Amino acid sequence: MRLIINGEIVETANTETVLELLREIDVNPGLVAVEVNLSIIKKTDYSIYRLHEEDKVEIVNFVGGG
Repeated sequence: MRLIINGEIVETANTETVLELLREIDVNPGLVAVEVNLSIIKKTDYSIYRLHEEDKVEIVNFVGGG
């Protein structure tokens, strides 16, 4: 499936959900926020939210500091 992840076109293999995408690209789901087509996806929905061809996905890491 072709997705646009953080502005880059990426071909994924057997990726149907947000959780599967995060696992495929080796990202810890607990440490990021995900937006698909300008909608923020709840962490509890990562395993059920279905991705579609050409979806625009933004993955943001949390950064600590003071």
